[in-house]
Amino acid sequence: MKKLFSICCIAVIALLSAFANAANPDPSTLKVALLPDENAATIIKKNKALQDYLEKKLGKKVQLIVTTDYSSMIEAMRHGRLDLAYFGPLSYVLARQKSDIEPFAAVKQKGKTTYQAVLIANTSSGINKIGDIAGKNVAFGDKASTSSHLIPKSMLAEKNLYAGKNYKEHFVGAHDAVAMSVQNGHAQAGGLSKPIYETLVQRGMIKPQKVKVIATSKPFPQYPWTMRSDLNPQLKQKIRTAFLEINDPAVLKPFKAEGFGAVTDKDYNVVRNLGSLLKLDLSKF
Repeated sequence: MKKLFSICCIAVIALLSAFANAANPDPSTLKVALLPDENAATIIKKNKALQDYLEKKLGKKVQLIVTTDYSSMIEAMRHGRLDLAYFGPLSYVLARQKSDIEPFAAVKQKGKTTYQAVLIANTSSGINKIGDIAGKNVAFGDKASTSSHLIPKSMLAEKNLYAGKNYKEHFVGAHDAVAMSVQNGHAQAGGLSKPIYETLVQRGMIKPQKVKVIATSKPFPQYPWTMRSDLNPQLKQKIRTAFLEINDPAVLKPFKAEGFGAVTDKDYNVVRNLGSLLKLDLSKF
């Protein structure tokens, strides 16, 4: 009994310690999560310059974290295991429903903190416009992805094409997987981020003779950096300033950015509105 009591006490102490650490408004080590869109080791290696920069600017240790997928990243933020996180627009909206967090900076490209998605098609599929996708197989990325799911699906819905009714949908996990699925003919069409698609073409991974863009979306707010709202106000301001002042190409390169611009929660209402348009229950993502 004494042994069991001791084990229970240790477990309770560990649990309380973990909770206290998660709620710490001024942690000695900041846990910073990055999008799980590549191999974790590769992402962490690519962002070593960001880690070094933040440690120098904030005077704190920085631990880079890559979760297994969007959902686990949302849950980690929900349970206070992260201090900062780089979300996609939709995954931010989903995380915001479950966590007390706030966006403070977003990728800036060509002077704007917006980006676009594209619908692509296999050149042998006979698809030349959105309406031609009726009856075809369509590849999306992660269910919680904005530009490889929510935006392209809304583009289809605007033409009265709905998943399960007018076309078959398949989720393949990542943007590059969408493009490869279309190129290999496993899906006749797909949706993904325009910047990522253009990068895949530039790298030669996607061949223009096999894949073409059939439609481009209107601009949507870029991927936001977010932080726990209960962090120390002075620390929050230092974090905002640090990101808005980034001009080191080595730090910006992994984000394909020229810098970061300020954003607020209301900038992402357009993403919430897309969920309503598609009659999606975002709480189930």
